[in-house]
Amino acid sequence: MSELIKKTAAELGSLIASGEVSAVEVTQAHLDRIAAVEDRVHAFLHVGAESALAQAAAVDARRAAGDELGPLAGVPIAHKDVFTTTDMPTTAGSKILEGWRPPYDATVTRRLREAGLVILGKTNLDEFAMGSSTENSAYGPTHNPWDLTRIPGGSSGGASASVAAYEAPLSTGTDTGGSIRQPAAVTGIVGMKPTYGGSSRYGLIAFASSLDTPGPFARNVMDAALLHEAFSGHDPMDSTSIDQPVPSVVEAARQADVAGLTVGVVKEFGGDGYQPGVLARFQEAVELLESLGAKVVEVSCPSFTYALPAYYLIAPSECSSNLARFDAMRYGLRVGDDGTRSAEEVMALTRAAGFGPEVKRRIMLGTYALSSGYYDAYYGSAQKVRTLISRDFDAAFQHVDVLISPTTPTTAFPIGERADDPMAMYLADLCTIPSNLAGNAALSVPCGLADEDGLPVGLQIMAPVLGDDRCYRVGAAVERAFESRWGGPLLSKAPAL
Repeated sequence: MSELIKKTAAELGSLIASGEVSAVEVTQAHLDRIAAVEDRVHAFLHVGAESALAQAAAVDARRAAGDELGPLAGVPIAHKDVFTTTDMPTTAGSKILEGWRPPYDATVTRRLREAGLVILGKTNLDEFAMGSSTENSAYGPTHNPWDLTRIPGGSSGGASASVAAYEAPLSTGTDTGGSIRQPAAVTGIVGMKPTYGGSSRYGLIAFASSLDTPGPFARNVMDAALLHEAFSGHDPMDSTSIDQPVPSVVEAARQADVAGLTVGVVKEFGGDGYQPGVLARFQEAVELLESLGAKVVEVSCPSFTYALPAYYLIAPSECSSNLARFDAMRYGLRVGDDGTRSAEEVMALTRAAGFGPEVKRRIMLGTYALSSGYYDAYYGSAQKVRTLISRDFDAAFQHVDVLISPTTPTTAFPIGERADDPMAMYLADLCTIPSNLAGNAALSVPCGLADEDGLPVGLQIMAPVLGDDRCYRVGAAVERAFESRWGGPLLSKAPAL
């Protein structure tokens, strides 16, 4: 195994820039790692080895020509298979898009290319990003590198597993209800949900348009910040994009200091339903922040209690609308078109064959919530709760700089354990959903291993809208102090694949 795969993205970028290694060498090392472990991890749906090596060679040629390139030029990245890519299939983990080649790149994809990052391939996910375990993929589950019998989180489980398994130093994800932070927590890496509108949704296959947020995965906070800055920023192609400069997240990660900050512990996130080992590691993180000079206070956000039911009305309603475009008429799968059936019959057969059980469940729930006579009682009421949650955040941030909580109530659960219990599955996002409903920034960083099973626990750091830099500042300080205590990154304690 090449030592290059253990390097951080920042280190790889520096080595490539100095000429000590080539981008082709770095890319080949990661392709070799994918070939060695992918049969056990199943993080990727498509690996574009030839394309990746060509991208890397182009970076080396530009470097040799004296072009000025960014800090991540030549660094490999795994790309969630929900962003459109012209040179690779984009399936969203669904049979209904099997083999589909988009005619355009997503804005995030385009910005990765412009920054010189080398896209290794497309990662596995819960179908249309609907799930918390990556078991809902039409192409089979991804496995957690810490324990291959466990889930890697979801929906961005392939993205998180690829980074935790050293198949890529960076990956992209999307966070609709916690789909970056929850996988990051259970695989022992860093995951960031930027402020909604801070990263472009153009070319992102939509699940819930008022919630979906592209964000970075990395093995440390600085790498996440570098990737965050590389693909974020205003995009006129996205009507919800914020026309504001990207917060200085890289500088904040360098600052890595919490002295003088006030940190709020969310009262509602704890107690029944939380694994004791998760709460123990969280309490250690609270004590660590105090030792670093932060003032820690308890904060009550009573409307957070209703975030989960509100989310599971709003998100399915939006998914019901967004997924209506998959109608067998324009692109993707088409079933039963033998000349004897009407367009409506072909559409029904295609959607029945192309969508998996969880997608169908959410489409039906959302359609019901939006139906005449029920709209105000369900969808309308959920949106009122959403407003109350935003007000709770606003009130809290008048007194504290950031809020903290466990990222997830439990560590990674066994594959199949919650397959027949949707409610138990939905509870995995209990702590992460409020930030999606309010649109503010939130980061997950590792804070240790649970006593019961030796699996990773995540600390969630939440900041106001456009306060993304605060997440990185606090996250980097926590990371530095914990790694000093542990003698290295938490991921170094993972069993070798």
